[in-house]
Amino acid sequence: MGLFKRNPFGHILFIKKWLIRIFGTITHRRYRGFNDLYIDGSEIIKSLPDKNVLFISNHQTYFADVVAMFHVFNASLSGRVDNIKGIGYLWQPKMNIYYVAASETMKAGLLPRILAYVGAITVERTWRSGGKDVTEKREVNPNDTENIRIALNDGWVITFPQGTTKSFKPVRKGTAHIIKQHKPIVVPIVIDGFRRSFDKKGLRMKKKGILQSFIIKEPLVIDYENDTIEEIVEKVEYAIEQHPSFLKVIPAEEIEALEELNRLRQWNVNS
Repeated sequence: MGLFKRNPFGHILFIKKWLIRIFGTITHRRYRGFNDLYIDGSEIIKSLPDKNVLFISNHQTYFADVVAMFHVFNASLSGRVDNIKGIGYLWQPKMNIYYVAASETMKAGLLPRILAYVGAITVERTWRSGGKDVTEKREVNPNDTENIRIALNDGWVITFPQGTTKSFKPVRKGTAHIIKQHKPIVVPIVIDGFRRSFDKKGLRMKKKGILQSFIIKEPLVIDYENDTIEEIVEKVEYAIEQHPSFLKVIPAEEIEALEELNRLRQWNVNS
């Protein structure tokens, strides 16, 4: 790799690599030390092609979710099975991982701007501005969708199709349009525990000793030609466990308590 080689967005890969190494080293104990990260399905990561892969996930914090994904993906690619033991996997990280983030989030301070260099594809949210919902939706910026296309052609893209850290909000149709148009392999991820571990931004730890979970599922089966946008949206909602039907059985607080108990039991079995 040349010292000043750049990715399609003009970022110098040498700088990006060192940012991943530095921030990965700083954050590692947040997922293995201060808190624990239960991982399942990492073998799926190693079987994926080098590009045109779209990861879809529920969202709990602005940054901690993405940082965990960089850890899990690189650890999995280096041969670790469902764990992020050690930090040697950070030395030669996968350089073509990108994540979709709101422009206003990535401009809010120096640290988010630095993190954006690691791989953010910034987009203007049409339904929200300044932390508030807008009554009149703005037009989608064509540059945003073009940048996602460029990123998929170059590597892997992480997106949070609900566009918010609040649970059980509707999946945005824009994700379905991206899937239908660019036909990526779509890999669902379901996370939990991050909201209890971190503040909303995912930069400050608010509680230690939390068991965080990171479940990687098999790629979605999608008929890119015949599935409608609505059908793809529904598949995404079920895959990331954010479909409204998940709320109908028992109250949300009881679901959370039962999930925590099941995770602790599974953790004890696998430890």
